[in-house]
Amino acid sequence: MKFYNREKELAILKKADALKSKKSIMTMLLGRRRVGKTTLALQNYSKQKVLYFFVSKKNEQLLCKEFAEEIIDKLDVKLIGSISRFEELFEYIIELGKTKSFTLIIDEFQEFYRINESIYSSIQKLWDLNKDETNIHLITCGSVYSLMKKIYEDNKEPLFGRCDFKIDLKPLKVSVLKEILADYNSYSKENLLDFYLLTGGVAKYIELFILNDSFDLDSMIDTIVEPNSMFLEEGKNRLIEEFGKEYGTYFSILSLISDSKTSRSEIESILEKNISGHLARLENDYNIIKSIKPINAKPNSKVQKYEIVDNFLAFWFRFIFKYQSIIEAENFDRLKDIIHRDISTFKGKFLEKLFIQQFKEKQVFTKIGSYWERNNQNEIDIVALDDIEKKLLICEVKLSEKRLSYNDLVLKSQKLIKEYKGYEVEYKLLSIKDI
Repeated sequence: MKFYNREKELAILKKADALKSKKSIMTMLLGRRRVGKTTLALQNYSKQKVLYFFVSKKNEQLLCKEFAEEIIDKLDVKLIGSISRFEELFEYIIELGKTKSFTLIIDEFQEFYRINESIYSSIQKLWDLNKDETNIHLITCGSVYSLMKKIYEDNKEPLFGRCDFKIDLKPLKVSVLKEILADYNSYSKENLLDFYLLTGGVAKYIELFILNDSFDLDSMIDTIVEPNSMFLEEGKNRLIEEFGKEYGTYFSILSLISDSKTSRSEIESILEKNISGHLARLENDYNIIKSIKPINAKPNSKVQKYEIVDNFLAFWFRFIFKYQSIIEAENFDRLKDIIHRDISTFKGKFLEKLFIQQFKEKQVFTKIGSYWERNNQNEIDIVALDDIEKKLLICEVKLSEKRLSYNDLVLKSQKLIKEYKGYEVEYKLLSIKDI
């Protein structure tokens, strides 16, 4: 698969690589799983050697053995004796950095918490003492936001303030998805919506669909719903370990959100338990959901809804997790029928998200969101503000153009536009044809 659209991130890595000729540089690279962190880190932006350490779930001694073999192979050095502690290994790397210039990538850096938390203190001590005498670009990659932010942004942690550059890698933009489809002679407005819905711009999913030559809805669903498909286990593989023994409650919450039960009160009435702590952790620690407030809401407003950030995870909870019994019965054709039957209702929200992403890419609005009043009255799909030019864009979004009503949209906006006196108001009716 061709490497798409990471020019800004590559520019940061190139800059850091150049600066390591003066002193050692540390870069934090974080992003959700499957988004392409490792691929980015391993791009050819440096003329020097690159070491790659993956922190798997092994004991420290086994990891050190693997890492030592990588050092010997990539830097063409000899290592006398065995090293069983990462502190000793990192000290050896630092010594090598005094005579050699190279990049060290440590993938899943947050996993050291499970293996030996003191490793972060060891890195901090050796880094602080030697960074001005060495020429190493240390890239630490992580997919657990809460732990990576704790490592670098909690002032009680040893590596607080140590990174010189930070890259928060996001999924590929809608314009890039359009480019990919065009490259494979598969672009249409319908395909773009479906490709966005089922990948969300996440590189791994895009790669798998390209591998299977799946670019339209039917072929993508066939790729997802087949025996031994990695997509069928994706939600479990990504989340069960992070959630631990409480994964059942988290999965129930995410399943309800994916099925349009998006308010805390709705979810609590079904689960019959207080979930405020779970929602906070899903948003702030795991970065799996986000809260959405009306565009004009005050910061302390309690009027809010929740949505799953990752498009494919939303699909997975709505159609894979919900119908797990059908998968266990290996009735894949039945599941495909259900998906085809219900997908159009599910798609509508993602058409809104797609238009929001396109508006963001234009970079002409100062704020973009949605609007509703108490009890979900007068819902408006997209509201975009330009506070500089004093413009207000109000949009209704439907899959079918026939279901759009200009008069209804104007009526729903009456209370909203009173808050933006002096703004030039524009109304838009958007359907698939407007992508």
